[in-house]
Amino acid sequence: MLSANPLPKRFYTNVAVAPGTDGFAISLDGKPVRTPARNELAVASEELAGEIAAEWEAQGDRIDPSSMPMTKRANTAIDRVRGREDEIVAEIVEYAGSDLLCYRAETPAGLVASQAEHWDPVLEWTKNKLDAPFSVSTGIAHVAQSENALAAVRSALSAHDFYALTPLHTMTTLTGSALLALAHARGHLDPDAVWQAAHVDEDWQISQWGEDAEAKVRRMLRRAEFDADVGFLSTLGVQ
Repeated sequence: MLSANPLPKRFYTNVAVAPGTDGFAISLDGKPVRTPARNELAVASEELAGEIAAEWEAQGDRIDPSSMPMTKRANTAIDRVRGREDEIVAEIVEYAGSDLLCYRAETPAGLVASQAEHWDPVLEWTKNKLDAPFSVSTGIAHVAQSENALAAVRSALSAHDFYALTPLHTMTTLTGSALLALAHARGHLDPDAVWQAAHVDEDWQISQWGEDAEAKVRRMLRRAEFDADVGFLSTLGVQ
């Protein structure tokens, strides 16, 4: 039975990186690649352009977008984030206003200790390095963060261009924490530490009750997206 949406056939032979209007562009048989919105697929980083070109080169007889995470993120940055930087920053700051790290369990003691172990150092770093002190609460009642703290996060995010804001936004939504995303972008936490901190509650539940097979698959898929964001940031010279 044929798929309702077959993958498009590969229509090119040669892939190259060349100077473009907005940086380093990718060409197929000498013709520039276009984003879904028909913008030139050009990026500021030569390393990132090389990664994107390698994805196009690696395609077989059919072009599979799911195997091209760098291309996907570059398309999103160019078509959906460029020109909307302030809006994207505001969305990430909104996450910071109810950041995962600020909501603690009251019991059991093991979970309380694990949250403190993984989250307190990040909040201390945020306070000292970003001048953004965040308040912590137990339970699910909302805790209002100070405008000074949120303004400091906004300032830190605004230092990044639309390329970097794209994975930072996704990393925030994947982890539930703008502070974890910033801690990685500023070199404070490596990817594994971010991922572990983001899953303290989930890992505690797994340790008590075991892991559901479907949940395990979903987590693996999320980790693949997270790792692609990390790789994208790295090619931009951001941790």
